[in-house]
Order: sequence, then C-alpha cells, then structure tokens
Amino acid sequence: MKNSLRRLLIPLAILHDLVAACLVWMTAYALRFNFSIPDQFYQSVLMMLPVVVLIEISTFYYVGLYRGIWRFASIPDLKRIIKAVAISSVLLSLGAFSLQPELIIPRSVLVMNPLLLILFMGGSRFAYRAWKERRLFNVTAAQGKPVIVIGVEDASFNLIKELSKSPEWRVVAMIDPSNKLVGREIMHTKIEGNLEDIEHIAARHGCQHCMIAMPGSRHEKRRLAVEAANEVEGMEVLTLPAMSDLISGRVSLSQIRKIDVEDLLGRDVVQLDTHGLSAMLANKVVLVSGAAGSIGSELCRQILSFHPTQLICLDISEYALYTLQQEFNQWGTNTELVYLVADVKNQLRIQRILQGHQPDVVLHAGAYKHVPMMEHFNVVEALQNNAHGTYQIASACQAAGVPTFVLVSTDKAVNPTNVMGASKRLAELICQGLQHKKNSHTRFITVRFGNVLGSSGSVIPKFREQIAHGGPITITHPEITRYFMSIPEAAQLVLQAATMGNGGEVFVLDMGTPVKIVDLARDMIKLSGLQEQDIRIEFTGLRPGEKLYEELLADDENTLPTSHEKLRIAQARSADADWLTNLLEWLTNIPNLQETQIKQDLQRWVEEYTLDKRPAPAISLRGKEISSESIHAPSPSQQLH
Repeated sequence: MKNSLRRLLIPLAILHDLVAACLVWMTAYALRFNFSIPDQFYQSVLMMLPVVVLIEISTFYYVGLYRGIWRFASIPDLKRIIKAVAISSVLLSLGAFSLQPELIIPRSVLVMNPLLLILFMGGSRFAYRAWKERRLFNVTAAQGKPVIVIGVEDASFNLIKELSKSPEWRVVAMIDPSNKLVGREIMHTKIEGNLEDIEHIAARHGCQHCMIAMPGSRHEKRRLAVEAANEVEGMEVLTLPAMSDLISGRVSLSQIRKIDVEDLLGRDVVQLDTHGLSAMLANKVVLVSGAAGSIGSELCRQILSFHPTQLICLDISEYALYTLQQEFNQWGTNTELVYLVADVKNQLRIQRILQGHQPDVVLHAGAYKHVPMMEHFNVVEALQNNAHGTYQIASACQAAGVPTFVLVSTDKAVNPTNVMGASKRLAELICQGLQHKKNSHTRFITVRFGNVLGSSGSVIPKFREQIAHGGPITITHPEITRYFMSIPEAAQLVLQAATMGNGGEVFVLDMGTPVKIVDLARDMIKLSGLQEQDIRIEFTGLRPGEKLYEELLADDENTLPTSHEKLRIAQARSADADWLTNLLEWLTNIPNLQETQIKQDLQRWVEEYTLDKRPAPAISLRGKEISSESIHAPSPSQQLH
C-alpha cells in the first residue's frame, strides 16, 4: 500500500503544478482587468492556456522540480522553483511577442504570472512541510521527557528540529547564556532566561534534564553552563558531541550523551591550515608507527580525511592493529589501508617496509610511555624502544629518502626526572643529530605536548574505574598538576606542525592552563552524581620518577612564535652527528649494564636529566626479596649459554 502511494507522489505533484499553472494564468488576467476580462482577451486566455501549461510543466520537469520531497522542502527547492519559473517565463514571453499582432498578451500579465506562480508553488510546498512537522510535533510533544536546551547557536536550532521528531524528548524551554535573546522564540520554543534562571525554569516545567548545545562556544562558556546546570538538584546534564567530531562525520547531532569531565577540560576548536595539510597528505603515501595507540590511531583518522593514496598502519600489537582494522572497515574510504605488524627496533624489517611502500610522510608515535613502569626493571627496554627504536626508523627513513619524518614527543622530555622522559629526550636529540648529516633530504620534525584526555594509561580512565568501585580515588600528591588536551586536538596539531617545519625544529603545543589532579577528581565525582563524602580521595605519595608538575620547555630554552597561535618552536639544545655516533655505541651496549649504571650514564647523554635516587621497590624471586640494584646484567659469555 505504501509503495503504491509513493509511486503516485510524482504524478500528484505534476497534477498540482498543472492546476497551479492554469489558475495562476487566469488570475493574472483577472488582476490585470480588475476581475472583468474583456471578451477579446478572454479568447486569448483560453487559446494560450494549453501552450502555457505545456511550456511550464515541461520546464519544471527538465529543471528537476519533481526530484524533491515536499515534506523536506527547503531553500534549495525554492531556488529550483524560481529557476524553473524564470526559464518558462522567458520562453513564454518570446512566444507571446512572436504571435503579435494576431494575439496580444498584456505585458503586465507576463510579469504577474511568474510572480504568482512562485508564490503558489513555493507556498504550497512549504505549507505542506509545516503541516507535516506540526502534526508530527503534536504527536510527540505530549509523550517525550521535558528537556531544557542551553545555547542559541545554529546547533541549538538543528537540535530542536531533530528532537521535535523524537518521541523520547520534548523541548520545553531554551536558555541564552548571553542574555541577549531572552523572550524570543526558536521553532515554537521560548528562550525563557539565562544561566541564573535554570532552577526556576526547571521547576516551572517539572524538568530534570537539560542539554548543552554550545559546540561552537569557547570552553570557558561551556564549563560555566555545565556548572550552572549541575547546581540544580536532580538535574541530569547532557551535551552534544564535540564540534571536531561533528565536522569529521564520526558522529551526528542526534548522538546526545551525558556530560563528561572531558567537556570541563575541553579546549577551543583548532583552526587548521587545511590547504597546507592537503598538499602534504592528499594523494600521498603516509606511514604511522604506533598506529593502534591512542595518538597513533587518531592521527590515522585525521589523515584519512585528507584522502592519501595509501595509509600504512604499523604497530607491534597484533590485537590493537586488528581492532583498528575493524574500525576502518566501516569507513568506506578510497584510501588503500595497509596493516603491518612490526617492531621499529627490527632494522631489516623497517628498511624493507620503507623500500617497498616508499612513504612521503612518516609519523612516529610508537613508544613506551608509562613512567613508573619504565623506571625500574624495564630501563633497558625503555631506552631501546624509545631512543634506539627511534634511531632505527628515523635513519631508515633518511636512507630511503622519505621527505618528512615527524617524532611525537612529550613534555616529560623537559628536565626529565625519569627514564621514560630521558628516553624521549634522547629520541629528540637523535632526530636533530640526523638532521645535521650531510646530503640528508629528510625533514626531521619533533612535536612535544602533554597528557591527552582518555589516552591509555591516563588518570581519567583510572578515576572512572575507581569511582565505579566506590573509591577511594588514589592521587599521588595534593598539589600535583598536569596539562591536558583532547586526543583529536593533539593529532591535529602534530599534523599542523609537520606542514610548518623546515627540519630540526622542536615544536611545542599550547597546552593551556595546567589542571590540579585533585580538582579533576572532584569534578569526576560530581559528574557521577555523587558527593565528595561518598567517594574518598586518598594521597599515596609521588611514584618513582614522578614530578609535581610538568614542563613544556627546559629552563635554558626559549621559544619562537609561528604562524599558528597554538604552536611555538623551542630553541632547544641540539646534537651533531659525532654525538649521535657515540650515543649509538652506548645504546648498543646497555643490555650488558646494570640499571643503576645506565641511569648514571644517562646524566652524561641527557644533561637536563635529574636522577631519582629513591630506591627501587623490592621484588620477590623464589621467595627471596631483592632490589633492582641486586640484579646484575649477565656477561656476554653467560648470554651465550
């Protein structure tokens, strides 16, 4: 039954326009002669009527007027009507002048006819859409949960339009944080007040839900809105997806979610040089190491939006790479995706990959990054992976003539007090040393930033888990602070820096204001619907190698501005080719050294490194407690047996 009705829609639309053409032609004559048409002109009306209808309906069909759906009539449909009427009017005028003097058509009729036709055809379509939407709204309005929308951006308008079709929600009021549009209406919904009025508006409508529809506003304004809504007892605060997610197409406006701590720590949308990024990535071959990690996977997502010819996702974790593959299988991209399980320390494997695929850009995001875990019993692996592994892939890129190599570094590389930070500082120096090699055609660019929200091993997932279990939330120190940025923002700025570097630079990202971890924990408790007395916060003391605060620049470093407001260039201490040769000899030999000796040697290679002299935690081997200082590296002869 429904299919047969759908097949009738186009004939019905044509019939409507045919009747409209007849009525409008007659009405134009009636208006011209004050509704008293002389007999001689009445004959011309009837004689021209079939010609007029034929010309107009044929033109409407040719222009594509019947491809649209009346229920979704919009400005593009109106433009199409105007275009079709204009063409038919020109044809009709030419025909009328060619028939003179046998048949005289008043010029005023030729002017009024198209105007009336546009009003009649456009008005009927928009009236039908309004009727359908009002009918749908009346059906759903009485059954949805009442909700207040905070914000008067374009997103607010689109949100209300989508919610009007949903049986789950019923928008009862809007709030304008700027207080400029209070008293106005959007989509039959009144803007009833500002943030200070939320409690009264919610009580008036019996509302326990509000939606923050401010994806384009600065994060300070969004935070104020969230805090004001949270002050209302029993109010559940929801929000729209982030603007970066809406733009990328990963989510839609209708995917409303609960407010989260990331929204409170959120930052402004990054303005990217899309032309420069497109020139660097479009129709190119790009390789990302550590592609299945938090930063690496987001880099891959961002890169795909610029349509490279081929994207090579390289990672040592087979399962993580498989998970990434399953995600990208749903994307339907034209980019050829290659998934390679490989260890960057495997020089021969990396060389063969580079020779076989010949990438134009390599982004190295693979690293061990957990500070306490790398501080004891894993020192050799930290240095071999983060420092020597960086050399293996970077030098292989240089030998293969890869134009651009980007190292993803960390704020922990500045004045490091831990092995992980020192290993990343070595990676930076290695890239700078390679840059100084003669006849190098590779640009080595380093990008340094702080913690990213929700990345593996970060405090936010840990705090969520602790809150879910009823606490306590464990924090190492009441004064500890960290910089935070979102994963998409970090990835975008890494790519942006890659377009700007000439080679050898260390780019520093604007990380904003550092956040006290204890304040972060308190925000997460409130957003969970609990109070601080419900979830205890426990301070455990700084862990091995941990700082109270992170730095983005060393004490003896200055920065230079760039063309991008969120990127600066650090004038960091550099390294030359001779220094690099000596470092590689030491890195090759570290498996034969004790951890205490390695840490002491690190002070020679990384001058800014401060050795953490606190003893390592004791471990038990065969029931006997020993420390890492008691574990001696085996001699080369012992290793052979």
